Amino acid sequence: MGNTSVYTGADGSITLSTPEGSEGETAQGVLTEYDMVSVGRVQNVQVEVTSDVKPFHEIGQRYATELRPGNIEVRGTIGRALINGAMLKLLLGEASTGRPAASWTQPSFNVTLLVENPANPGANNSVTLHGVKIENWNYNMPEDDFLMEAINFQALYLTVADAA
Repeated sequence: MGNTSVYTGADGSITLSTPEGSEGETAQGVLTEYDMVSVGRVQNVQVEVTSDVKPFHEIGQRYATELRPGNIEVRGTIGRALINGAMLKLLLGEASTGRPAASWTQPSFNVTLLVENPANPGANNSVTLHGVKIENWNYNMPEDDFLMEAINFQALYLTVADAA
């Protein structure tokens, strides 16, 4: 039987991990430096999966005869109220401390979004985004509200796990 619990953002948590390889090693250095296995003070987390479905239309037919699967993109955003340079370093890697002499490795990491209702322990939902790279970083300094940073990211693929 599938998970039928309902959740709010207060039931969620975000953890980061690193894949094998030089991009993962670069990200691990940032995660270790900023103690960022668990990401805190986030809001407005959004994950979007799109499939480029291509309809095939026959001559003389108004409706598509067949829908063919196309490319799939996994992307999203995270807003964060803790400004400490970690997310910017996950975007820039070595280039965050100055201009490197040549090309450099952009960090790659995994993001796990877990929701679990404390009133119903054991029932949870997790989405793990694999091979995440940050594509842009924004810093917002309003006059009389909280300072926020926001990132947009892309992932290679995702996996889902439900526990009832």
